[in-house]
Order: sequence, then structure tokens, then C-alpha cells
Amino acid sequence: MTHSLGFQFMSAAQIRFGRGIVDEDLASSIVGFGTKVLLVTGRSGVRHAGAQAMVTRLAPIETVTIASEPDLKTIEAAVMQARGLGVDIVLSIGGGAVIDAGKAIAALIPAPHPALRYLEVVGEGRALDYAPVPFVAIPTTAGTGAEVTKNAVIFVPEHNRKVSLRDDRMLPVLAVIDPCLCDGMGRAQTMMSGLDALTQVVEPYLCTRANPFTDALCRDAIPRAVSGLRRLSDAFDRDGDDPLARDDVALASVIGGLALANAGLGAVHGLAGPAGGYLAQHGLICARLLVPVLLANEARAESPALRGRFADLRAWMGDAFGVSPEMAFEALARFIEGQNLPRLGQAGLPADKIAQIAQAAASSSSMKANPVDLTASDLTEILREAL
Repeated sequence: MTHSLGFQFMSAAQIRFGRGIVDEDLASSIVGFGTKVLLVTGRSGVRHAGAQAMVTRLAPIETVTIASEPDLKTIEAAVMQARGLGVDIVLSIGGGAVIDAGKAIAALIPAPHPALRYLEVVGEGRALDYAPVPFVAIPTTAGTGAEVTKNAVIFVPEHNRKVSLRDDRMLPVLAVIDPCLCDGMGRAQTMMSGLDALTQVVEPYLCTRANPFTDALCRDAIPRAVSGLRRLSDAFDRDGDDPLARDDVALASVIGGLALANAGLGAVHGLAGPAGGYLAQHGLICARLLVPVLLANEARAESPALRGRFADLRAWMGDAFGVSPEMAFEALARFIEGQNLPRLGQAGLPADKIAQIAQAAASSSSMKANPVDLTASDLTEILREAL
């Protein structure tokens, strides 16, 4: 694997990261972008006292609650509401679904055409006609990295598929990452989110569009993510928590968002898009597909450069789990099994749909950067292993 001589790197206009940062006076920074605030939150609302105080100071003119994965009708209804109120800034505080919803709403408020004109796969996939209204993201989970990406994933029930709304101008004007917002999160959600974060630094490191900038980020983040997840698992075993480990996973999540936005992903996320039409838990899909995809890709890796990258992964993971590089992926598989997460079939992915999911994944945008060619038959076998 060799790098091209040129690349570009895009990110949120400003990233603020740090434990306790949400207790600072963020409101004064946010009102510089707009004053008529649409607040987008999840079912649990704003859980942290500092975030609640900030929202009170901002006095949002409307709040949109995203109870599950954002679907197209929910987004379109919120856009119409926001236009009627003259919203000039959108703020999301929540998990990846909440951030994606806010990002999509901000993008579509100025749009003169229906959303399907801009949606990939099921729509025309066109660029936005106008720049989005300013969007601010404050994640409360460490997994998707959506706070620093230029796309929003939306569920379209009519097609039973999750697809992206994507435009370079959708990058947030401000991303605030405070790991303390994840403190106290339960094991299942922590691990599903965290394994998504791990996947999103592994796939950009292996993918065909990797570049020196994303490599530098992933080389730090991959061992950081594995170590942080292992320490969090140990803490859960003691009925405790580990704030420093949460900090590491939160940082890896941000880096994953930066890496995927600038390099690409691979077969795990290629499969996760169509599989998400049947199973809403994106983090679980990533958790269960990561090792089967790694093994399938490694088995077909021929170039010395790509094999060298797999050697890097094995060394980093082996160090984190205290095993030899040869046993590293097996150790990762055992670790994932030890988190008591359901298999995909147990969670509701229908076995009679896996060939259809694999066929859709084979032509997905994420699959284009996968480091080796995997056929629909290969992808079907990967899904079968994860059921």
C-alpha cells in the first residue's frame, strides 16, 4: 500500500476536548453562530448539570427529541418546524443518532428541494444547493465520531435502509467532546459504542484511501482504544468505572470520525448500512463484524504494505491483551464475546436476508475503500459467522 502524493484533510471548524469542559461557559461561544437555537436531544434529554445550565442560558426556541434512529419523516418534520421558527443554529446533545439528526436538519433547513434530492443510494445524491445553518455537536457517547464528520445517516423505512446525506459543508462549526458525559453509562452501551470507535480507527488504517495524516491519527488511536476498552471491561467486572479509560475511548472516537471522513472505511461499515435497515444497533453490528472482516481481509492481503499494516494491528492488539501478535485477533474475539453482547441473529437480524444485505453492501460507498476485493458471497459468509 502506497500513498498518493497529495491529499486533503477536513474537520469541524473547532474541536474542544476535555473532561469537564461542558461545565465551562460554552453558551457564549455558541451564540456567536446564531441566537435562534433548535436543540436536538435523545430520550434521556440533557443528563449533565453543566450541559443543562448551558441550554438554559441559550434558551432554545424549540426542542426536537430523537427517540431512536432518525428516519426521513422525522427529519423532514423537524426541518419544516425549524424553518417556521426562523432557526439560525442547531445544537445536538446526545449519541450518534441525535448528532446525525441535528446535522441533517441543519443541512436541510436552507434546502429548496425535498430531502431525496440529496440522499445517497435511495435518492439523487446531489450536493446541497446552499450551505447548512451552523451546527454544534456535543456527543454523550463515545463511538460514532459523528461530531467531526460531514455526513448524516438517516433511516428510510420505505427502502428499509440507512443511507447518508453528505456534503463537505455539513461539518460542524463546533464540536465539544467531554468524556464525563459518558460516565456511568452501562456496559452494553459502552462496549457497543466503543467497539464502533475501534472499528472506525481500524478500517481507515487499512483502507485504500489511507493517507499520512490519517495514519498518524490511527496509529495513536488504535492501541488507545483497545487499551481503554479492556480497562473499562475490567472496571465493569469490579462494578466500578474508569474515567481515564473513558477519556481514551472518547478521544479514539473523535479520531475515528476524523479518519473516516478523510480516508474512508471498509467492509464492516459497508455491511452495517444495509444491515441497519433490520437492526438499529449500529455499534452491535460493528462489534460482531469486526473480527470476521479482519480475518477475511487479512486472508486476501497480498501486498507487503498491506500485510505490514495487519502486522501493526496484531502487534498493538497483542500488547493490549497481553498475548502474542499471532493470537491478537483471537484475543479480540474472546474479549468481544466476554461483554455479553447478543449475536446479530439474537438481536433480530433475519437469517433469510443476509444474502440480500451482502449484495447491497457489495456496492456501498464504504466498500469502495476496503483494502481487498470481497464478493457478495464472501460478505454473506461474514454475516453468517456473526449471526
